[in-house]
Amino acid sequence: MEILGSEILTSLLHAISQTLLIPVIILLLIFVIFTLVSVGGIISEYKSRKKLKLNEIESLIKSINTTNTYHEMEDTINNSDIGESYKIAILKIIENHDFGIETRKAFAAKIIEEEELKMEKSVEKTDIIVRIGPTVGLMGTLIPMGPGLASLGAGNIELLAQAIIVAFDTTVTGLAAAAVAYIISRVRKRWYEEDLSNFEVLISSTLEILEKKA
Repeated sequence: MEILGSEILTSLLHAISQTLLIPVIILLLIFVIFTLVSVGGIISEYKSRKKLKLNEIESLIKSINTTNTYHEMEDTINNSDIGESYKIAILKIIENHDFGIETRKAFAAKIIEEEELKMEKSVEKTDIIVRIGPTVGLMGTLIPMGPGLASLGAGNIELLAQAIIVAFDTTVTGLAAAAVAYIISRVRKRWYEEDLSNFEVLISSTLEILEKKA
């Protein structure tokens, strides 16, 4: 009975593992397609990205500080060369100048938090590929090797060769998708860290100027 039970269990495990091969291959293809789309996305983002230099930040803060009214502050922001996301965030602070000091600070912190969450969401999918791409590739390697080794014992070299081809293809695909996704994630994270730093400087400076004008 124990032998019969173990045979049933091993047969069940074998059936499950072989059933997973097609989903694994499909998932790897999805990873590759998404990675290629992400490459195009990051190239487009690079071309449209507005890099904010330190002297530009300094100049903008000085310009805001020299304004006399809230309307002039808004005009200064709208006429600046900073990115649209920076403008929207700073204008939200200025438009709510009638809030109390602590409320303005909490509101500013919330704006920065939302930007951070938006940026994290942008790299979330490529981070997933980085983490599980090699694992899925390894699954695609091991699944066909079982029947392949069994066919070797039966003298079926052709079936073993096919299993080895599938094993190598899935490994390479998983590693390649993960490698490209890692590069995309690292580049975007560096950009977004810089953006968040700029956000904090501009919003903190705007808050301080509003306090002086209150």
